This record gives sequence, structure tokens and C-alpha cells, in this order.
Amino acid sequence: MRRRAVATAAAALLALAVLPACSASGGDGEGVVVTTNILGDVTREIVGDEAEVTVLMKPDADPHSFGVSARQAAELERAGLVVHNGLGLEEGVARNVAAAEEAGVATLAVAEGTDPLPYASDASEGEFDPHFWTDPVRMRTAVELISESVIAHVDGVDADRVRANAEEYVGELEELDAWMTERFATLPAERRALVTNHHVFGYLADRHDFRVVGAVIPSGTTLASPSASDLESLAGAVRENGVPAIFADSSQPDRLAQVLAEEAGLDVEVVPLYSESLTAEGEGAATYLEMTRANTEAIVDALGADL
Repeated sequence: MRRRAVATAAAALLALAVLPACSASGGDGEGVVVTTNILGDVTREIVGDEAEVTVLMKPDADPHSFGVSARQAAELERAGLVVHNGLGLEEGVARNVAAAEEAGVATLAVAEGTDPLPYASDASEGEFDPHFWTDPVRMRTAVELISESVIAHVDGVDADRVRANAEEYVGELEELDAWMTERFATLPAERRALVTNHHVFGYLADRHDFRVVGAVIPSGTTLASPSASDLESLAGAVRENGVPAIFADSSQPDRLAQVLAEEAGLDVEVVPLYSESLTAEGEGAATYLEMTRANTEAIVDALGADL
């Protein structure tokens, strides 16, 4: 019953998340093109063998800055459906997605349909946070949005098969969420404090009652840079909260986090997380499920090390 309710809600949101004008493509395009590798992995689980799924973002890339080749840009404009994160995440390919929309391709901005939260940052005040995937409950909504959009816009797919794939994956997400809740329950409230390279774990914090103490880059994008006063302010917050670890994105150099640790004058561990990109196979986070489990274990281990 709960999954049926989620599917009904997702169908209602679909009209908001998919650009209405893009339904004019009339099924002339082929397959699904996905911008980020996190959504690419999830989309492949949903679509299965029903259609070709092309993922633009390579493993260990930065979703804020990656770009596409001329061939990939053409693939976007030939697609039956373009699945992108939205809410300003893919800064390097936003114009290519817009060009596909103008060409009449159906596009799904997934984050916009997942009840987005505002950033936990004064620097990004008034903006919605696009990093919804750190909450598996919102990813469950994303699965329903993607599956219904694939059925609506990609010719030749078996709707029953796509929905069955989606339901199976939703089950895995429910198991993941329950496991995360159990793991985080081992951390007392005073240990649930996060400092990250930039603001990326707001949804996880909201779901599991963490405090976002701050970020080395006080923004939702890796393209911003911290000032000396930003670092000084965050160092003070680290001292005040007794934060034992700073979490840095595994795909980005952790120099800034190391600098902060030195400036804070504290014994603060810098712990890598797979926050915005999957890895290649065998490197720790080749799928969304593997990535989320690895991050959960890393956070629990770092914040509960001496308990």
C-alpha cells in the first residue's frame, strides 16, 4: 500500500518535474540519456533491457563542472528522454540540457520532484539544495518519477516490466534506509555533527537528525572558494562542537579540509566520502547502494571512533 501511495504521489509530481512543452517530442527520440552517474545507475536499474541508457558523467567526476563532447551534446538532442538532476547541480551541461529542451526532447529534472530542501548555508540562502540522493526516501520518489517518465516518453518499453523493476529497486531502497537508521542510532545526539568540503549532506542530516556545523567551502558548489574569514569562522565552530572529523569528497583534493584541520589546531581526521560521484567498478562506490552504504559506515566509524 505504501509503495502504491508513493507511485501515485510521484505520478502527480511528474507533471511538475517534466517540462510540459517537451512532451511534443512525440517519441521520435531513442533511449534515455542521463547526466549524472548516480542517476544513471538508478535509471539503468529501472529500465533494465527495455531501452538503451547513456550516462554522460564519468566515474569520479564533479557534477558541478563536468562537460560533454559535441557527440554527447548531439545524443542529448536525439534522446527519447533526458534525465538530469536539476536545481543547478550540473553547471557544466545546463546549456546542453536546455538545447535538448528547445529541440523538443522530454526532460526530467528529478530533484525538483523530490520535495527539495533549502540549503543549510547562509551563503546559499534562498536556493534549493540539489543533493537529494543522500536521503534514500527521496531517492525512492525519484525512482517513481523516472519510471513513469520512461514509460511516458520512451517508445517500445514494456510498462509492466519497467514498473516491476522500479518496485524491486524501491524495496532495496527501503532496506537501505532501515539499515542506515540502525547504524546512525549507534551515535549519540552530541556526535551527530557534520563538517564537509561543501554543503552536500543536508538531506542526510535532515533525515537522520544530524547538525550541519558547516563546510570548508560555504556553498553548495565546488566551484566556489572559501575566504580566510570563512575558514576562521568554521574553525571556531569545529572547536565549539568538538567535531572529530571533517568529511571531504573522494573525487576532490582534500587540501582545503587539511588546511582547516591545521588552522583549527585540533586533532581532526579528514575522512573521504563518495558524496557526488560513483567510482569505477571495484573502487568502493560503483553503484548508488554501494556508495550510500560506504558513506554511512565511514560517518559512523569516524564520529563514533572512541565510543
